[in-house]
Amino acid sequence: MLLVDTNVLVDVLENDPVWTDWSVAQLRAQSRLHPLVINDIIYAELSLTFSTVEALDQVLVDLQIGFDTLPKPALFLAGKAFVAYRRSGGTKHNVLPDFFIGAHAAVRSLPLLTRDVQRYRTYFPSVKLISPEPH
Repeated sequence: MLLVDTNVLVDVLENDPVWTDWSVAQLRAQSRLHPLVINDIIYAELSLTFSTVEALDQVLVDLQIGFDTLPKPALFLAGKAFVAYRRSGGTKHNVLPDFFIGAHAAVRSLPLLTRDVQRYRTYFPSVKLISPEPH
């Protein structure tokens, strides 16, 4: 399985002029190697752009993206990583979803397709990141 970060899906759904081509190409390439999945947090973030559950679910079916629920160890790790972030001087309050996503990938040993690499690299160094930046 490969976890797909929200930003990659938003690129495709909103036809981002800078990132759509990269995101579509990666979704296609990675789907040949892994089943693509999202989790509870990514689903909630995606819901912001849909008017119904059914509409979002249909898009996920069309994109052949499955669902993997966050395991309890990932929830625990996300909290610990967020505390480390705050203790190291992190001041943003809206980043907790990234910690859930990173912890999920870390606990399940899933690669993560994302464009936001800095926080994942710092707090979840074991996660293999597939991103536009070299690692």
